[in-house]
Amino acid sequence: MTDASGAPRQRPLSPHLQVWRWHITMFTSIAHRATGVALYVGALILAGWCVALASGPDAYLAYMTILGSPLGKLVFFGLTISVFYHLANGVRHLMWDAGAGLDIKSANFTAVSAIAFAIAATVAVWGIAAMTGALS
Repeated sequence: MTDASGAPRQRPLSPHLQVWRWHITMFTSIAHRATGVALYVGALILAGWCVALASGPDAYLAYMTILGSPLGKLVFFGLTISVFYHLANGVRHLMWDAGAGLDIKSANFTAVSAIAFAIAATVAVWGIAAMTGALS
């Protein structure tokens, strides 16, 4: 039978971030989704670069000036770490799909490893770029 009083009923609340204790695998799951979104933004930047290239030297120079600005370099740094993190975490997910590394200790270790790889690879790429003069 329905409640005929018309008063709103109390409904249960779904668990959210204030209920769950933060842990490394929770962070990596959220970061994987966020880096996936960042990679879509990177694809749009690449498409813009292609359009600028096809539009002629003036449009290309203007676009490259934007990309070479400090803000553009910051965006590229973020995209670099996104690529490496998404790659490492994707490999981690492939291991899980094969049934390996599903215990808590292994999941935590691979989470830290994915983050460490992304940071180390990003620093290495940007270090090489700085040494070769690609950032100037």
